[in-house]
Amino acid sequence: MKIRLQGRVFGCIFFLLFAITACKSPKPADFELRFNSADRKYLSGKELIVEVSSEYADKISAVKLFLNEKLVATGTANSVKAKIEETKLGYIDLRVAVTVDGADISVSDRVEVVTDVTPKVYSYSILNTYPHDISSFTEGFEFFRDTLLEGTGLRGQSKLLKTDYKTGKILKSLTLDSQYFGEGITVINNQIFQLTWEEGKGFIYDANSWKLIKEFTYDKQIEGWGMTNDGSYIYHSDGTEKIWKMDPNTQKMVGYVNVYLGSEKIKQVNELEWVEGKIFGNVWQKDAIAIINPESGVVEGILDLSALRSKVKGNPAPEVLNGIAYRKSTKTLFVTGKHWDKVFEIQVK
Repeated sequence: MKIRLQGRVFGCIFFLLFAITACKSPKPADFELRFNSADRKYLSGKELIVEVSSEYADKISAVKLFLNEKLVATGTANSVKAKIEETKLGYIDLRVAVTVDGADISVSDRVEVVTDVTPKVYSYSILNTYPHDISSFTEGFEFFRDTLLEGTGLRGQSKLLKTDYKTGKILKSLTLDSQYFGEGITVINNQIFQLTWEEGKGFIYDANSWKLIKEFTYDKQIEGWGMTNDGSYIYHSDGTEKIWKMDPNTQKMVGYVNVYLGSEKIKQVNELEWVEGKIFGNVWQKDAIAIINPESGVVEGILDLSALRSKVKGNPAPEVLNGIAYRKSTKTLFVTGKHWDKVFEIQVK
C-alpha cells in the first residue's frame, strides 16, 4: 500500500512539472542575440547578421529586425540579416521581434556604426609668437573684425575679453557673475554667444556694445564646452563625443554628430573653430587638434601641437592646449592654452 502511495505521489509531481514546463511562456530573457561582429561595430554599408539563440529556437516562425525602430529585414528561421545603411556614426538601437507559437516577443540591443578613415597627420610652422595673459583660463578663442576675442573660465574669474593680439593688451573686459564658469564663445549675426559649463545657461551680447541681449537655457541636459559657427549655425561641444548643431535664432539644437577616430569615439571634445569647412577641435588633456568633418563627425586629420608646451614660460605647470582662432585674412591659426603666457601663430602644412 505504501509503495503504491509513493508511486502515485511521484506520478503527480512528474505530471505537475510537465504541466508547468508545458505552460511556461517565453519571455525576452529566454532569447540571446548573437552578432557577426564580436564587438558589434560596423561600417556603413556592411552586412549585419543577427542570430537568435534560445531553447525555443525550433518554435520560432518569424523574425523581424528593426534599426532605430525602422523595420529593415524579416526572416523565417532563427537568424536575420540586413545592410547597415545608417551613415551617422554612433549607436543604433536594435530590436529583434520573434514570433513563437503565435506570440511576438521583442529583444533589444544596440550596434555601433564606426569609420575606417585613417586621419592625415599634419605638420606646422610657427610664424609668430605673441604675449598672452597668463591668468586666463582660456575656454573660447575667436577673431572678430581682426581683433581677438577670448572667453575664460573658473568661477569668480570668468570673463569675456577683447585683446590686441600683437601686444596682449586687453582692450575690453566683461566679468561674469561669480556663480558662472565661462566656456566657449562665438560671433554670429553680429552677436557674441558665450556658454557656461555646468549651469546650463548661455549669454548673447551685442557684438558692438557688449550689451546683454538675452540669457538662454540649453534645450538639452548637457554641459557647455566649446563653440564655433559656420555663418548659419552654431556648433556646441558638451564634453562627450557629441557636437551639437544649434539654430542661433532660437537657441534650439537641430542635430548633432558623434566624433570618431576610426572605430573609437573621441570624448571630451573641447574648444572649437570653423576652418574652411571643417571643425578644428581641441580635446581635453590632449595637446593636439582633431580636424573633424562637420557632416559625419569623422576625424579626418590630426595636428600634434605637443611641442608648443615646452615654449611656454612663467607658469610652473601650464595647463592643456585650449584655444583655436582662425584668422581668415592670413589663413593662419592662433593657438594658446589655459594659463599660457604665449599665443602662437602657426601655418598648417
